[in-house]
Amino acid sequence: MPLVKRCAAEFFGTLWLVLGGCGSAVFAAKFLVDETQLGLGFLGVSLAFGLTVLTMAYAIGHISGCHLNPAVSFGLWSGGRFPSSELLPYITAQVVGAIVGAGIIYLIASGQPDFMIDNSSGNPLATNGFGAHSPGGYSLFAALITEVVMTFFFLMIILGATDFRAPAGLAPIAIGMALTLIHLISIPVTNTSVNPARSTGPALFVGGPLLAQLWLFWVAPIVGALLAGWVYSTFFEAESPQDTAAE
Repeated sequence: MPLVKRCAAEFFGTLWLVLGGCGSAVFAAKFLVDETQLGLGFLGVSLAFGLTVLTMAYAIGHISGCHLNPAVSFGLWSGGRFPSSELLPYITAQVVGAIVGAGIIYLIASGQPDFMIDNSSGNPLATNGFGAHSPGGYSLFAALITEVVMTFFFLMIILGATDFRAPAGLAPIAIGMALTLIHLISIPVTNTSVNPARSTGPALFVGGPLLAQLWLFWVAPIVGALLAGWVYSTFFEAESPQDTAAE
């Protein structure tokens, strides 16, 4: 498959991840009708993020590998499964897709008469943050540890589920459920990133202190992903199907 087509798949896949995951947080997490709470809450938003990855894994996994995330691309590179020459094109496509997805959310959200972005506190447009921008008020250090550890295990699951020794065809389910679980754990801490592209799109539209905090949501996920790639390739990777059969 030509690189340009694989990058196009990454663009549309990441757009879908941001639109489905961040969109559910912006439009449906809290929704009151006659003082009755009909919103999705943390559980619903967590499932939405997981479902975006699960659905796109089946839709474009055979085209691009369905990374949708610079940290995933770095982790697969660290694990010896992705060429360094394709890192920049993939990451560029992912970031642009995330920006377009966030832009669509912004356009829809601005259709409300009382719509206003307040970047002084909270997480407008489902941005990620720490301190005053952490849903639970967690510190920079807590956010750093959370994002490194959550991304580490996300990549371990991806690498394991896509190993040739794993059951065929089930990787999207494992990866989608893993992202759901990660959100259930970490939404209160950082609003859950584990994905620099997903963090970049909303932050660019919100700006201010949330854009200033964006560095953490590039550094921490990439560090966690690189560690996972090294750990899996060093301790768990089989060299080839023939080596496994000979054991």
